[in-house]
Amino acid sequence: MQEPGCQEFWFALSAKRNHEKCVAEMLRGKGYEEFVPTYRIRRRWSDRYKELELPLFPGYVFCRFDPARRLPILTTPGVVLIVGNGRVPVPVEDAEIEALRAVVASNLRVEPWPYLRVGERVVIESGSLAGLEGILQEVRKSCRIVVSVELLQRSVAVEVDRCRVRPAGTEVHRAVMHAGAGGQQ
Repeated sequence: MQEPGCQEFWFALSAKRNHEKCVAEMLRGKGYEEFVPTYRIRRRWSDRYKELELPLFPGYVFCRFDPARRLPILTTPGVVLIVGNGRVPVPVEDAEIEALRAVVASNLRVEPWPYLRVGERVVIESGSLAGLEGILQEVRKSCRIVVSVELLQRSVAVEVDRCRVRPAGTEVHRAVMHAGAGGQQ
């Protein structure tokens, strides 16, 4: 429970590789809200295939806390540091965490993706991810939307149907467009 006067924000914690889930469990045990976005991948072993659940951001755990009370976070085994500018922690935008949560909960194919600085920003118009903004990358018959965490310069990709995507910052009025185009020859 949050104390009066506390300002809790989401922060990215650098954690020891392959310890993300353990760090998250320890933080949860201390009463903190934590988030380790994961994806499923099928890997081939010498004699079989195995489905694994891996972190979308290897080496990172997201945690909500008051930066003035960060000592319990830093003393958690497996936590290396709080991502920031020098010794000053920099919060992750709530909208970025919510976008990641929506992507992970969507049951669509999700995978890590290189951070992109260029590309068109788009909005998904319908479906379970309606309203989500991301960067568009075309892939065959579908679109790959990339959702980024600016602070970490990391991204994840999710594939959606082309018909569900429109450029960000535009309001598409299909009826007006059709009426204007259909009346002239």
